[in-house]
Formats: sequence, C-alpha cells, structure tokens
Amino acid sequence: MTELTTTEQCALDRIEQEPMLERTMRWAKINSGTANLQGLAAMAQQLGDAFAKLPGEVELIAPDPVEAMEPDGNIKELQRGKHLVSTVRPSAPVQLLFTGHMDTVFPQDSTFQELSWRGDDILNGPGVADMKGGIAVMLHALLAVEASDAKDRLGYQIMINSDEEVGSGSSAALIERLAQGKAAALTYEPALPDGTLAGARGGSGNYSIRIGGRSAHAGRNPEDGRNAVVAAADLALRLKALMREGLSVNPARIDGGGANNVVPDHAVLRVNFRPRSPRDQVDAEEALERACAAVAIEHDVTVQPHGGFGRPPKPLSEGAEKLFGLVKRSGADLGLDISWRATGGVCDGNNIAACGVPVVDTMGVRGDAIHSSDEILIVDSLAERARLSALTILRLAEGGL
Repeated sequence: MTELTTTEQCALDRIEQEPMLERTMRWAKINSGTANLQGLAAMAQQLGDAFAKLPGEVELIAPDPVEAMEPDGNIKELQRGKHLVSTVRPSAPVQLLFTGHMDTVFPQDSTFQELSWRGDDILNGPGVADMKGGIAVMLHALLAVEASDAKDRLGYQIMINSDEEVGSGSSAALIERLAQGKAAALTYEPALPDGTLAGARGGSGNYSIRIGGRSAHAGRNPEDGRNAVVAAADLALRLKALMREGLSVNPARIDGGGANNVVPDHAVLRVNFRPRSPRDQVDAEEALERACAAVAIEHDVTVQPHGGFGRPPKPLSEGAEKLFGLVKRSGADLGLDISWRATGGVCDGNNIAACGVPVVDTMGVRGDAIHSSDEILIVDSLAERARLSALTILRLAEGGL
C-alpha cells in the first residue's frame, strides 16, 4: 500500500455519498428509455445543469442518422436523442476521455418506474446502476479533482450519449472523434456486485438480411415461385453452423410470409454475431458474404444484408493492461481489491478501444440485475467508486501510465 499524497487525500476528502445518492435518485425517476425523446431531453437538461459545475462548456450534440430495416424490408430512419459533450482544458498536457450514457432499456410504458429500498444499503430502480449512479460517480470524482492542485496538468472531454443501450449508432462517430489524442479513457458502466471489472470484451454485430423471392399460387403453380421464407431458413442454418470457439452466431428472428396458399416473396432474417477477436470478426464478415451469395444462387432469390459490427472486439492491449494495473494499485491504496475478467457483454468501451485508447469501462457503481426490474445499486459503492476514480485520474494527470 502506497501512502496517499496530501493532494490525493484532500481530493478524496471532498467526496461525500449523500449528494451522489440524491442525484442518482432524482435522475432515476426520469424515464429515459432510448426511444423516449422527451424523457431523454429532460435527462439531458438535468445533466447539463449538473456538469456545468465543472469548468468546461456543456454542449448538446445532434445525433447522427440511424436506419433500421422494417419487417417488410423497407428502411426506416430512427429518432435518437442529443448527446452531451463537455471539454475542459484542451491544451493541458494530459488529455483523458470520460464516457457514460443517459438512456436506459426501460421504455416509456415500462411497468418498472419506481424506486424502492431493499434494506438500508440496496436501492432498486430503473437505471440506478446502469448507469445513472455511474454518471454521479463520474461527476463527483471530477469535482474532487477540480478542487485539487493537480487539475492544471489535466484536460478532458466528457461524453454522455443517448443511445448506448441500442448500440450507439448515432454516437459512434462522435466517440471516435473524441477519442483522438487521448492518453486513456474511463467509462462508467456498473461493476459486478463484488467490484470485479470487465476486462477483455467480445464484439457484436447485428444484421437484418432482406430476401426477395417471387410469389406464386401454392397449389396451381408453386414451381414458379421463389420461397423467401425457405431461403431465409436455409441462410439461418448456414450461419448457425459457423458457431465455433471465438464466434457465437444467433439467428434470432425471421419476418415474412403470409397466406398459406401463397409462396412468400419476402422475408427478413435477423442475426447477431459475437466475435471474440478482430480476426473472428473478419471471419464472420467473410462467411456471411459467402453464405448470402450461396443462398441467392441456390434459391434464385435476392439477398441484401443491412447492418454491421457496431461493437468491435476489445482484447486487452498493453496500454489497457497498464491502465488496469493503475486502477488496481489505486484501489489497493484505498483498501479495495480490484480484479477484472473477460466478459461477453459490449459497451462504448469497445468503440474507444478500437481507436487505440486504453480504457477501463466499468468504473461505475457496484450493482446487479441490470436490464431487469430487479436492478439494484449498492449504495455505499457511490463514494467508494468516486474515490477510486478520483485517485486514478489524479495519478493519470501525473503520468501514471
């Protein structure tokens, strides 16, 4: 254990749990499901007021266009909320990136809208861990750093996007721009209940594949038809057969078809790929292209994939190993045993790592059962994790990597 410097101790002494808990509870009462634009606007306003306490200028950035394929195969533009960005001391010698998301998985009509207590130290509610508690941790860690003597060496950008829960399609380019020139990044997804962090992550790719056939009467002239549903089923089986160590493939849904006496002339296959490494992603992309071409020829149909790998795989780079080591040493100096392990989940940390920036993406609260009505925040982890972040940031400012 290393003795804390006076600057470090003074910064940590400024962190109090109650203001973080109050913010988390207030924010969690705002429904900010990804499609709830009104709720996201209200959340962005609250976050803008809160982050205005830092010296940077807070901006709301318009989302990039995002498209999705409808069940009939037509392409529809999706509406997304604005993203919050703040820039502090862009000329300082050490530049960092801090990211979070304001959206949750709970839609406007969700039955899960209320907060409740499960004992003295467990708060149940939508987004309390994922990640409104994490945003509070980020803010209060930075407020503590701003009150320290070390702040002048440190510049940073903050991004809180509105669409992380659906893949960050309207903010991916923004993340890439903000990651440029950064020495390291911290993202405030929740840690596991025991404090374990996510280390390496696999990637994720989502495709909607439109298949165009030819309709015909199922009894009178079926041979003139080209059955799009059968072609989609064949493609689903071919893609499922790609499953191996390092690549998971999940054909999830087929939309299409109609009356029993009509050969269906359209179908849409939805499929998710989970590659463990960049090589696995390339293999998946090439295999998808081959399978689509083969099905098109054998069934005499058109096959048009739409989508891609919005979350690249995130193996642990040398820089990431050093950053995790710094977090672990900082934790040890606070009496915390910090560990990490690989996970199959994905987040904005995948996108940041793909830009070559070392990132630890579970610097948020300790929580559990996220994405369900049992989601909980372990309340004492608010101050615990804010202190861990503040100490890590101070040491990064002093060239900790």
